[in-house]
Amino acid sequence: MKKSVLVSLFLLMFAAAAFSAEPKTVDRLSIAISPYDAADVIMAKTAPLGEMLKTGLKKRGYDVKDVSLSVSSSYQACAEALSAGTADAGFISGGTVALYTGEVEVLLTALRKAYSKNSLDPRDWNDGTPGAYKGDLSEYYRCIIVAGPSERGRALAAKVNAGEKLTWDDLNAATWCVLGATSSSGYIYPSLWLQANYGKSIRDLAHVVQSSSHGASVARLAAEQADVIVSFAHIQLRSAKDWTGSLGRKEDIWHETNVIGVTEGIYNDAVCVSPVSPLMRDEAFKKAFGETMIEIGDSPEGKAVIAAFSQVGYAWGKDSNYDGERKAQELLRNMSSK
Repeated sequence: MKKSVLVSLFLLMFAAAAFSAEPKTVDRLSIAISPYDAADVIMAKTAPLGEMLKTGLKKRGYDVKDVSLSVSSSYQACAEALSAGTADAGFISGGTVALYTGEVEVLLTALRKAYSKNSLDPRDWNDGTPGAYKGDLSEYYRCIIVAGPSERGRALAAKVNAGEKLTWDDLNAATWCVLGATSSSGYIYPSLWLQANYGKSIRDLAHVVQSSSHGASVARLAAEQADVIVSFAHIQLRSAKDWTGSLGRKEDIWHETNVIGVTEGIYNDAVCVSPVSPLMRDEAFKKAFGETMIEIGDSPEGKAVIAAFSQVGYAWGKDSNYDGERKAQELLRNMSSK
């Protein structure tokens, strides 16, 4: 009896000590964000993320004093910050993961709401009805090639909607707005679409302008400074309010823009960590960070924040998820060497 009481007291003392243990202090957690939108827009929408991370990590034994969020100037710059260890974690595209193999470590894969428009036939996207998010989640998304309201953009759309195949000359005469070469939907997969259909790539187009973000591309389309943009499948839905608001168009985006090409599925973006960051070389902290991000993605408040990246949650990721992106990069390298 006495022995049982002593054991119980010992267990209670051990539990009390465990609960009273001071959390480990972390001076700073630095997170880089790819330019999914204009920097000021992303920073405004993600402002609560720092406190959410502090709260979640403290529950897991880490007292983080400062969470630094920054929007990188390009997708490459975000990955390079992880590679150099100047950022501990970052939100980057699958194409960037592939390009920086060995220099960034995949921790989580983003989940997105499935999108109602998913056909490989562009005419199915152009019925004038708005796209919408579905109730289920998806691990992939498509890239679309979108023609705008400029005279040349409308001519391309008319041909596609009449069931006619666009020629290379049709496309080459247009002004295209693209993102950096590591952006999956902003460069890589449109290049693969051009290669599959015309034996060409974005490099071969005569008139190409590079944008800093998908939002900037839409602005150029609305201003008729570009005839064609390339972006993720729900770019029209995401931009619908601005199209007739800040961008000054009179008709809605569903009538003034048309899809003229649709790519194969693209694996969702990743939350990566730096393999040289002392914080992320601590497996316990890395696990706690991953668990916290998954928890944030599961909460209504967290979902409101990560909506800035068009993400709705996270699952544990693995590097092999992005082997398809690596094959895409290899194809692009082969195309550029010819």
